[in-house]
Amino acid sequence: MAKAGQRKCMCCEHFFDPDHRNRERQRYCSNAECRRASKAVSQAAWLAQPQNTDYFRGPLHVVRVQLWRAAHPGYSRGKARKPAALQEPLVVQVPEDVEQCFVRGALPESPGAAALQDLLNAPSPVLAGLIAHLFEVTLQDDMAATARRLVQLGHDVINRSRHEDRQARAAPAAAAPGARAVQLG
Repeated sequence: MAKAGQRKCMCCEHFFDPDHRNRERQRYCSNAECRRASKAVSQAAWLAQPQNTDYFRGPLHVVRVQLWRAAHPGYSRGKARKPAALQEPLVVQVPEDVEQCFVRGALPESPGAAALQDLLNAPSPVLAGLIAHLFEVTLQDDMAATARRLVQLGHDVINRSRHEDRQARAAPAAAAPGARAVQLG
């Protein structure tokens, strides 16, 4: 059942709301198939008119196209595609012996600190730029400290969710003393 102002599509026969600027003339809905059908019908109707049967045909248009093609050689062949850029995978190498890896003359607090420093130095300007942009820090030491905090926060979130999953599976939560049941709905 159509609502007031709706119209039946001439292609799919579903009801649709015509555009308010074109309400009297719109006969097809906005589905891709229906738009293609609308265009085909419109072009066929346009070509059926006597004044349009020879549109862009005849010797005058042949000469015009030949002159344009002579002035634009190679246009119809298209442009040669550039080969895709070779991208190397981003592989961060953590040193085997963490004790020998020094950060500005001091031993790292943990193995992850040395790896983060290496991560910020060489292979990932994207990570360094992201940290600098989000946290408004530009000094390497501040960026390394921020990265360590982010890694620790990530570990905390992951470990907390694993811990909560184990608790949820182990025992259901007990109701607080004095709590009453609430019926919803």
